[in-house]
Amino acid sequence: MTKDVDIVTFGCRLNAYESEVIRKRAAEDGLADAVVFNTCAVTNEAVRQARQAIRKARRERPGAKLIVTGCAAQIDPTAFAAMPEVDLVLGNAEKSEAGAYAPSAEPMRVRVNDIMSVRETAGHLIDGLKDRARAYVEVQNGCDHRCTFCIIPYGRGNSRSAAAGEIVEQVRRLAAQGYQEVVLTGVDVTSWGADLPGQPSLGQLVARILKLVPELPRLRLSSIDAAEIDPDLLRCLAEEPRLMPYLHLSLQAGDDMILKRMKRRHLRADALKLVAEVRAVRPDVAFGADLIAGFPTESEAMFENTLRLVEEAGLSFLHVFPFSPRPGTPAARMPQLRRDVVKARAARLRAAGEAALVRHLDAQVGRRLSALVERAAVARAEDFTEIAFEGAGQPGAIVRLRVTGHDGQRAIAHVEALEAAE
Repeated sequence: MTKDVDIVTFGCRLNAYESEVIRKRAAEDGLADAVVFNTCAVTNEAVRQARQAIRKARRERPGAKLIVTGCAAQIDPTAFAAMPEVDLVLGNAEKSEAGAYAPSAEPMRVRVNDIMSVRETAGHLIDGLKDRARAYVEVQNGCDHRCTFCIIPYGRGNSRSAAAGEIVEQVRRLAAQGYQEVVLTGVDVTSWGADLPGQPSLGQLVARILKLVPELPRLRLSSIDAAEIDPDLLRCLAEEPRLMPYLHLSLQAGDDMILKRMKRRHLRADALKLVAEVRAVRPDVAFGADLIAGFPTESEAMFENTLRLVEEAGLSFLHVFPFSPRPGTPAARMPQLRRDVVKARAARLRAAGEAALVRHLDAQVGRRLSALVERAAVARAEDFTEIAFEGAGQPGAIVRLRVTGHDGQRAIAHVEALEAAE
C-alpha cells in the first residue's frame, strides 16, 4: 500500500498555488499515507465532483487518511464531516497552518473557523510548483464584493493583500529557481493594495516587480475584474513587453439588466471600453472571459446581448458556466430558468466561444511566436494561445515558434530557436 501524500486540486489557479503550500506543510508535519482534497465551491458541480473523488479515493486507498479543505469545506464543513470516508475537515485559513497535518490520536475533527475574521494573507514562500512549467504567486485573497451568484467570499473571506516587498522577494526567488514565467494570482487581483498603507494599485505592484526583478522574462496576470484597470497597469501593458499581452476578464454577462441583478460593478459599455483602451496601447493583446449562461430572469434578448458581446469585444478564450444556484446566495432565491434552457444557452455560448477561438487561431497562421513550453510538444504563446509544436523544447523553456496552421483548438507550429533567459 502506498504511503504517499496525494493532493487533489479542484478549481482555480489560486487553489493550485495553495495546494503546493499544503504539500510543503504536510511534509513538514510528517503526514504520510494520505489524500488531501483542496476543494472548490464555485458551482454545485464542483462540489459534487469533490464528493465523488473522496468516495473513489476511499475505495482505492482504504487505509489512507482523507483530509478535505478548500472553499467547499469552508462553506459547508458539516456536509463533508458527515461523509464516512472523511477523517479531517480543515478550513481555508487552517489548511496552511503549521501543525495542521501533524499525526494525532484524536478522532474525526473539524477545524474550520470564521473566515471573515481573517485579516492577513499567509506569507508563504514556495520554491515553485510541482509538475508546472510556470509559477504562481498569491498576491491577494478574499473578496469585498458580493455578487448575487457567488458563494466564494464566504469561502475566502474579505479581501487581504500580501505586502509588495514579500511579493517581489518571492518572484525573485522563483526567477532564481529558473522559472521563465510567473503568474500573479488571487480571488480579486485588481483589488490588491486597497487594504495596504497608501492604497497602492495593482499596476504599481506590476511595475515594481518588473523593475526589481529584471531577470524574469515573463510576468502574467490571472483573472481580473472588468470594472477596473488602473492607469499604472495600462501603462505597463503599453510599455513593458515582459508583461504578457493576455487578460482574462471576469465579465459574467453582456446585458446591463443581468449585470445589475448580478450586482456586478460594470456595465456592457464599460467592458467594451476597457477592451478598446487596452487594445489601443497593446495591439497584440488577447482577451479571455468568464461568462454565465441562464442567470435567473434572463430573457432570450438578454442572453443575445451576452452572445453578441463575444464578437463585439473580440474575445478569444471563453470559460462558460451554466448558472448554478448556490444555497445562501441571493441569486438562488430569484426566479430560476428551466435547466434545459440553461444548458441550451450554455451550449450556444460555448459554440460562440469555439468560433471565436477559430478566428483567433486563423490570425496566428504564419506568425513567429515566443512561447513557454508547458509539457512535451505543447507550449503557450505570450497571448495565451496554446500551441502544439514539433522540435526540441523542455518544459519551462521559452522557444521561438513558426505557426503553420491550427486544428480548431490550438495552433500548430515548429521550433525555430530556443530562447535564452535574459
